[in-house]
This record gives sequence, structure tokens and C-alpha cells, in this order.
Amino acid sequence: MNNDNATNQIGLEKADMSEVIAKLNSLLSSYHMFYINVRGYHWNVKGEHFFSLHPKFEELYTDLQVQIDEIAERILTLGGTPLHAYSDFAKHTSISEDKNVKDGNTCVKGVVTGLQELIEEQRQVSTLAADAEDQGSADLVDAYVQEQEKLIWMYNAFLG
Repeated sequence: MNNDNATNQIGLEKADMSEVIAKLNSLLSSYHMFYINVRGYHWNVKGEHFFSLHPKFEELYTDLQVQIDEIAERILTLGGTPLHAYSDFAKHTSISEDKNVKDGNTCVKGVVTGLQELIEEQRQVSTLAADAEDQGSADLVDAYVQEQEKLIWMYNAFLG
């Protein structure tokens, strides 16, 4: 392993990683905004589907917490610093705030839209990481994409 200043702790070129780290920080920001939206859906959903949606939203935001941590740890592994302030998340997210949503179908549509945004961003991260020979970052987000594509299918099945 090359121990000079041109590579990071896992042997990847620091110069190649700067763009991957920046994109991962944008993804981290989007995950935080989506997490906040899903918490809002969980807390505020009303109507005939409350008993089915309330626990599904909790399951989703619990998974998002784990993924947020994994993304931040990947940034650290690459030698970067994960964003950690809400003001930074708000600047770098691709996902809009979804405030005061109570209707179950509207909440589910917000989940689908958020997942679609995450998938689009993660595909960009995967391509960028693969180009930089960063298999670890590509594998991480590719696994999320596969899981989230299935979730989109399931939430869309709910919507009919």
C-alpha cells in the first residue's frame, strides 16, 4: 500500500476522492431531509390507513437512520468530513421539505418521490465512485438502490 500523501487510508487517490466525498455529502444531506419528511409523515398521518402507514413510516425512518450513519462513516473512511449541520443539509439536498402532510396517500406519494430522488443521486454516486475505483462507495449505494426500487414498487402498489 502506498503511504505517501497522495492516497488516503484505504489506498485511493485523494484527488479522485474529493468529488466522491462531495457527492456523498450531498447524498447525506438528501437522506437527512427525507428522514425529516418521513418522521413528519409518521407523526401526522391521519385517516383510514393510519394503522398500516404509521408503523411502515417508522420502519422506513429507522432504516434511514442506519443508512445516514453508514454514508457518514463512508465519507470518514475516504478521508472526508461529513456534513452535520442542518443549514448545510438544507443547502446541499435534492429533496424538498414536505410540511404539514396528513393525508395517507399524500404521505405515500411523498415517500415515493423522496425515494426516487435518492435513487437518482445514488446512481450518480455509484458512477462517480466506480470511475474513481472506489468499489466500497459504489457497492454501498448500489445496495440502497436495489432496496429502494422494491420499496417504490410496494408503495406504488398501495397507491393502486
